[in-house]
Amino acid sequence: MKKNYRKRKGFTLIEMTIVLFIISLLVLIIIPNMTKSRENANAVHKNAMTSVVQSQLDDYLDDHPENDEPGRGVSLSKLQTSGYLSNDQVKKASAEKIDIDNSKAPVVTKDGKPINKSDQNSSQS
Repeated sequence: MKKNYRKRKGFTLIEMTIVLFIISLLVLIIIPNMTKSRENANAVHKNAMTSVVQSQLDDYLDDHPENDEPGRGVSLSKLQTSGYLSNDQVKKASAEKIDIDNSKAPVVTKDGKPINKSDQNSSQS
């Protein structure tokens, strides 16, 4: 007796359904982790950009103490035209919505919390 073997020409519907189910499970696991990583990277980038702007603002105010008076603000464009920030740095700071005020930039700890001037002076003594 001869058995009739036919060649398979593709996948069955059940095999395709199982593969799609496994892929969808993997996507459901990976996407939330990617968004968390992206948010963390954006936060780190903003902190780094803020540190750059703060240090350049401090340098500018050390060199130009007349601009350290209340009511005389220092803008990102003023830091750029004075040569303290590059065009690229100003674009990134503007995109991150980093604002600066007209006083000395606050000193920030590694976790991003500002240090009060009184705390800073007492710790140096």
